[in-house]
Amino acid sequence: MIASTIGFALVALPVALGATIDVQVGAGGNLAYSPEFVQANPGDVINFMFNPKNHTVTQSSFNTPCVALNQGADTGFVPVAAGTTNLPSRQFTVPDVTTPIWFYCRQTGHCGQGMVFAINPPADPAPNSFSAFKALAIAQNGTASSAPPAASATTAFVTPPPPHWASATATVTYGGSVYTTTYSSYDGTPPPTPAPVPVDHKILVGANGILNYSPANISASIGDTVTFEFHPKNHTVTQSSFLNPCQSLQETTGTPGFKSGFTPVAANATTFPTFQITINDTAPIWGYCGQTGHCAAGMVFSINAVESGPNNFEAFLELAKLTGNSTTSASGSATGSTSTTSPSSKPSSAAISTVASFGLPFGLAVSSLMALML
Repeated sequence: MIASTIGFALVALPVALGATIDVQVGAGGNLAYSPEFVQANPGDVINFMFNPKNHTVTQSSFNTPCVALNQGADTGFVPVAAGTTNLPSRQFTVPDVTTPIWFYCRQTGHCGQGMVFAINPPADPAPNSFSAFKALAIAQNGTASSAPPAASATTAFVTPPPPHWASATATVTYGGSVYTTTYSSYDGTPPPTPAPVPVDHKILVGANGILNYSPANISASIGDTVTFEFHPKNHTVTQSSFLNPCQSLQETTGTPGFKSGFTPVAANATTFPTFQITINDTAPIWGYCGQTGHCAAGMVFSINAVESGPNNFEAFLELAKLTGNSTTSASGSATGSTSTTSPSSKPSSAAISTVASFGLPFGLAVSSLMALML
């Protein structure tokens, strides 16, 4: 973060210590900075030249491109009349920092249409490249605030039918013993056969400031574990359902689901808290981040999604982006459940058991462990 004392100057002053780099703001009526990003050294001066209309250059962060950074630099609105030839300018002196510096225009709707700027962003395909920052600005804010969305944005996607659940009975041989189990089966899921050797699958939560789970879509066998590793900022791992991606399972079905609760992680953290679930059957598991706006930006995940059918991960992701994030139920302690439901259109939370480790001082951990017997 750059303190407010390192801000913008109203006029260009002779500077011998660094180069001056001109950046046009809204040139030609376009909602863009030109160039959109620059590489600069400490002491260089970025000279923002404001073209007609009314724009700002406002410092933000990678994770929230269209939200002003606390104590960050801001030009304020700079109105320029049409036909002006002596364009006003504001100058920003590049501080001695090693991280990229992010900016946007806070005029209504402009950031959501990609009017963002960066100093020293990493090159593609880095996860925090300028193109990733711009894409995140558009994903979080859209274009509806200043212009009607294109028809294809809402009409091209057709909501898949509800998942179909049915009662199934299977005979399972495991560890030298034979079990007969009755369970709620999901269209296209494999039989409930435990893995010969359980595997732990790691999913990173919000790594590198990106609003996603990585990987976001995995397959896991019965007996496997899935460990969610939380990275800086404040995210959750909350179970939902296919048709309601951004609301907790408890909210929409009455079935208790797992939730990590909000898990804040400092920017300089070197150890990361985790939340773990154990897979107890092969039914698909859907989840999201309960932080405001994150689910709507596509921060969702699935385990054992049936990719050959209509209720696949990409359909789940599109539903999340369309329906937005309206839940407030993801806060609180880590929870899980051994409750089961009779076969219906509602999934069962019995697919998982949970263990959460939050890295509290002196090694204190919070855990909840549940078992499901076949």
